[in-house]
Amino acid sequence: MTTSPFPCPPDQLDAFLATPTEGVIETLSRHDGDVIVLGAGGKMGATVSIMLREALRELGGNRKVIAVSRFSDPKARARFEGIETISADLLDREAVNCLPEVPNVFFLAGQKFGTSSAPELTWAMNAIVPAYVAERYRASRIVAFSTGCVYPFVTVASGGSRETDPIEPIGDYANSCVARERVFTYFSKKYQTPVCLYRLNYSNEPRYGVLVDIAQKILAGEPVDVSMGYVNVIWQRDAVARAIQCLDVAGSPAVPMNITGPEIVSVRHLAERLARALGREVKIAGQEAESAWLNNAGRSFQLWGYPTVSLDQMIEWTAAWLLQGGETLNKPTHFEARDGKF
Repeated sequence: MTTSPFPCPPDQLDAFLATPTEGVIETLSRHDGDVIVLGAGGKMGATVSIMLREALRELGGNRKVIAVSRFSDPKARARFEGIETISADLLDREAVNCLPEVPNVFFLAGQKFGTSSAPELTWAMNAIVPAYVAERYRASRIVAFSTGCVYPFVTVASGGSRETDPIEPIGDYANSCVARERVFTYFSKKYQTPVCLYRLNYSNEPRYGVLVDIAQKILAGEPVDVSMGYVNVIWQRDAVARAIQCLDVAGSPAVPMNITGPEIVSVRHLAERLARALGREVKIAGQEAESAWLNNAGRSFQLWGYPTVSLDQMIEWTAAWLLQGGETLNKPTHFEARDGKF
């Protein structure tokens, strides 16, 4: 299989991933005022911030984007050109209270990896910080990032968990994410704050994601574990565009919204297709379990249509990026973990 070159140079990747969709422009035209991104230094934070910046530029006017993170690495701020940056520890209640008043809030702060070794920090980040933020921004509209891991494992035949299904978390991380959702819902009811709970399975871009995890195993000659036999994936530009569009569905009490691609994808099938794109052999380990963390995003498709980037395109772009020596974030998703321990 011949893999086409990646469609942009490495130094233009952020701009490529953050190109606003028409839906993003339309949504932001309906919600006046500045926008703040809390937890902007994480894997998706820069894409969210840059897409907001570009969309507001296209709309015109003097609205601004504010990106908040610890920014412990000074180089990290270089990605936020044209965006006001604030260094703050969101576990510091006073620091949160000192953040500027804005009408539109994107909450991306949280912790997943390291939960097994420091569960108390995960609970603090995922349950206490939301309380500080929800209280501070009680007069704003909030999109709070969550995860499909709040649902139980389900079978492929189920079509994936829907927003109306009961949540049954597995492990400390997933339970702390339920705490995050419950806290935002409590304050949403108390103050009539419009909130959307953004339940995502799994965002992918060339530097990280399930596809990168699998491709790196193949390139290293290591076996791909298929015990977690099925996944959902979505390209990061589509995932971020839908996060911004979630401003339109935020309500009180808080409204959950599943976000992912339309397919339930076999991990074995993904590994075989990536191997062909990479020109390598693939080794498979384990046997598929009957259930997995699967997310049915049908409601989002009814509202906004299907994602713009197909699974085939994601596979090709991931392979092309890695074959040309593109950097990765070295942050595995650990999608294969079935015990909820990260």
